[in-house]
Amino acid sequence: MNFLVEIIVSILTAYLAFTNTLATGVEYLIDSFSESEQTEEVAYDNLPAIPSFATSIPDILLRSSEYQQAALAGAATDLSASRTRDPLSSIVNIFCTFTTSESVRTTTGTGFFIDKEGIIMTNAHIAQFLLLEKTDAFGDAKCTVRIGSPAVARYEADLLYISPTWIQKNASLINDAAPMGTGERDYALLYISGDIEGWPLPEEFPALPFDSELLPTSVRESKVVAAGYPAENLLKSGSGTDLFGKTAATTISELYTFGSNYADVFSLKGSEVGAQGSSGGPIVNEDGKVIGMIATRGDDSTDGSGSLRAITLSHINRSMKEESGFTLAENLGGDIPYKAKVFADTMAPFLLSTLEAQ
Repeated sequence: MNFLVEIIVSILTAYLAFTNTLATGVEYLIDSFSESEQTEEVAYDNLPAIPSFATSIPDILLRSSEYQQAALAGAATDLSASRTRDPLSSIVNIFCTFTTSESVRTTTGTGFFIDKEGIIMTNAHIAQFLLLEKTDAFGDAKCTVRIGSPAVARYEADLLYISPTWIQKNASLINDAAPMGTGERDYALLYISGDIEGWPLPEEFPALPFDSELLPTSVRESKVVAAGYPAENLLKSGSGTDLFGKTAATTISELYTFGSNYADVFSLKGSEVGAQGSSGGPIVNEDGKVIGMIATRGDDSTDGSGSLRAITLSHINRSMKEESGFTLAENLGGDIPYKAKVFADTMAPFLLSTLEAQ
């Protein structure tokens, strides 16, 4: 097990040293949403394409009878349940520190409650840090979920789901000199496992409603709200700087596809949310539903300072079903701690075999 831990840390350390993400404060580049069982599939032939890395999809979760049984045991989340329409009340700051004898390193990103049971959606490039909490080989790693403005540490969290396709892709980045990310399959789910002060957890968390249906091309120029914890001052000044949650009205300027001919990504006009640390934040439409999640920087030359790119909830829903056999809503239901344990037990040998294949 220690050998596996060292391998995982090696992968993550190399990836963190090179990857360009909003969460770590380095520019995350991009060259340029989704399926519902209740919605007729509509493909578009004229969407600008972003090259896809998902030429092969790991079937590790599909082949795991234990994972499949754990997933089947849970009913899908009740999308009609009481939910907030206020993004500021739903977003969280995921704040991690890595302490060694020589230095203290911090990283910060955003997430949001997507289920009232305490499930948080965020980027895979943020959620990966929670793996480091399981070992001290890299140093003393600690991640907390912070809430409010200014953000204050409140909860502990564990990993519920991270895209195995994303893991497979980023294991190969260990030898790349200058990898670039597009946001493809850059998603993960965490769940609140405890209060850091030992207090009882709330009966419900302020989850946002979401829409994972296919986006029509008519959403171009639609007004939306972006939310996050922009952290430029923190990254410049150090860990003592307060972080404040922010929302900003912005506009969808373009749709892109990862070759699916569905809208997998959309670009957003510049706003004050478009800064380092907002990665993992929700994009909410005029109906108050999340339709996308911030994943990368945008193109400031065309969309203005603070531009962003978001992966669509439909991309996440479609990709998650392809990887696991279950939709996003289905992955939110059931015995969450048990499902998280089974997921971790299933993914550990996959990480090892992925590295050995490089």
